[in-house]
Amino acid sequence: GRKEEEEEASVGEVKASPNADTTILFVKGDDFPANEIVKFLLGFSNKGPENFVVESLDASFRYPQDYQFYIQNFTALQLGIEVPASRQATFEYSFIPAEPMGGRPFGLVINLNYKDANRNIFQDAVFNQTVTITEREDGLDGETIFLYVFLSGLGLLVVVGLHQLIESRKRRRPAPKVEMGTSSHNDVDLSWIPQETLNQINKASPRRSPRKRNQKRSAGSDE
Repeated sequence: GRKEEEEEASVGEVKASPNADTTILFVKGDDFPANEIVKFLLGFSNKGPENFVVESLDASFRYPQDYQFYIQNFTALQLGIEVPASRQATFEYSFIPAEPMGGRPFGLVINLNYKDANRNIFQDAVFNQTVTITEREDGLDGETIFLYVFLSGLGLLVVVGLHQLIESRKRRRPAPKVEMGTSSHNDVDLSWIPQETLNQINKASPRRSPRKRNQKRSAGSDE
């Protein structure tokens, strides 16, 4: 138990070894499309006199304002590969940014974990910066097209239904036509109200029309 406790205590201050260099290359450049594979190559160079064992590589997306909060954590790549003195090794890793992340910035953190012959643990934050996940631009897929067709069809049904409702009401209760210029409500500008609404207002009694009542009240209080 004590050895494990010591190891856990040292994890908080784990840094890269001065005897190792790392490089990273994103295969598709700095483009991180949502729901598509992002692949990178990671190069590890051992500049020291003793062997290193590269243990694992992990990647995660963090909340950009606070890297303590994980948004998406990817499975670590377990390696266990020995890199002798003055030698190099290259590792490949790929991950898929989640679809809802598209169009937003996130902190991308890529760590390489390794140890030396004396079992000292090192960690190199090979990549640690904010990137923007791009939304996929593969045009309209079948599902989206179906949704648009469905919604426009639904809109058309609503319009037809309203039209039929208005027509049936007109047939049931014929309303007198309202001429804009000869309206008795000279203090109210009715030019913005649709004809159908005017018909309804005309049919309604003054008691049921709060707009007329308010107009009269405000006109009375001005005097």
